[in-house]
Amino acid sequence: QVQLAESGGGSVQAGGSLRLSCAASRRTFSTAAMGWFRQAPGKERECVAAISRTGGSTLYADSVKGRFTISRDSAKNTVYLYMNSLKPEDTAVYYCAAKTTYASRLYAASDDYNYWGQGTQVTVSS
Repeated sequence: QVQLAESGGGSVQAGGSLRLSCAASRRTFSTAAMGWFRQAPGKERECVAAISRTGGSTLYADSVKGRFTISRDSAKNTVYLYMNSLKPEDTAVYYCAAKTTYASRLYAASDDYNYWGQGTQVTVSS
């Protein structure tokens, strides 16, 4: 069974930074495009960032461009989301997701992803 283990959420004041991590099994990570999604209360789940299987391509939601960075470390089978200049509107549960594929493309729709982490809360206070 594929497992994605997230860590790094928490509470921070506006303007602060957090780093989210998502560790996967080696087999999963090497054949998966990865994404970070978030869901705030009363809102739909949205893709904030995605990275291709090879790491050569990334995409970001307009709301986080220039503030968030997604990266992946093949040696550690881990994908990261670096979040800077956090705003109260970034408050949400953040989910890591994996899409098993051999293609080197990006996936932004939640329906594309096969596996999900348990979610980690990020709270940004003003």
